Amino acid sequence: MEKCLFIYNPLSGKGKVAKNESRIVKMLESKFIVDVHRSKYSGNIGEVVSEKGDGYDIIVISGGDGTLNEAINSIARLEKRVKIGYIPAGTVNDVAHSLGIPRSIKKAVQNILDGQEFKHDIFRMNDRFGIYVCCSGLFTETSYATDQNQKKKIGKVAYALYGAKKIFTTPAVKLKLNYDGGEIEGKYALMLILNSKSVAGFKVNRHAELNDGLVDVVLIKTNKDKVNFPAVCRVAKFFLKGVEHKYNKNIQHLQLDKFRIETQSDTIINLDGEKIGKGSFDFEVIKEGVTIIVPNLKKLTKKVENI
Repeated sequence: MEKCLFIYNPLSGKGKVAKNESRIVKMLESKFIVDVHRSKYSGNIGEVVSEKGDGYDIIVISGGDGTLNEAINSIARLEKRVKIGYIPAGTVNDVAHSLGIPRSIKKAVQNILDGQEFKHDIFRMNDRFGIYVCCSGLFTETSYATDQNQKKKIGKVAYALYGAKKIFTTPAVKLKLNYDGGEIEGKYALMLILNSKSVAGFKVNRHAELNDGLVDVVLIKTNKDKVNFPAVCRVAKFFLKGVEHKYNKNIQHLQLDKFRIETQSDTIINLDGEKIGKGSFDFEVIKEGVTIIVPNLKKLTKKVENI
């Protein structure tokens, strides 16, 4: 039997995974030899994966997108190609939405048992790895700055309330994008680098290819040093219409695999929902950098046919 490390954040969501730990382990033991680790502090998951990850065939992670990012940062550096199983337990769970992984604990574990392997692109931003989004500007602070207790009580609404307070105090992101074949420079209300179908719970890129070696770079302009009303409207339109809509010159969209962004030293960068640094960065896509268990499309099709 394959060896499995089940590692999770007991504080994610409303603590449902911790309450169901024995049930999850029992299901996993039908296919794997299972060891369990409960995260004790921020960064503990990454430490454990770095120290022990090469000794397992699959690492099952439960938590939000930030927890998954922490684990992937260590998995990407392992010598062994370790598979990933994911039990989403955060507030938004964008990666799970993009991959069709169920929110239900039981269904998510069952997916790990009978799903299929998918080689998913990841990316490197300076010395950090990410899997689905890198961003700066309007609303990007909400994922890590929103009060945890509020998130547990009212879920996604907590993000909206926090974001609303920050709309017209958010500074513009002044940046220069250098890539093979061109250069773009300006002031932007929002910079989004996407390798995902879903961001902040919005299906902004329904037809995204998550293993094509490319990311979607979206730059939404503002002509002020702080985000103004027209720029807010552009951002809202993007989240409603998505990447595929044909925009005017105020919303720029490129597909790239490698580039550099020069920006102010105090510009905060959000990577997979977490504040990870400030200022300029080099960005590179790592094609099919990790293997994740996703729903088996053939089995899903058979279920639909039998209804």
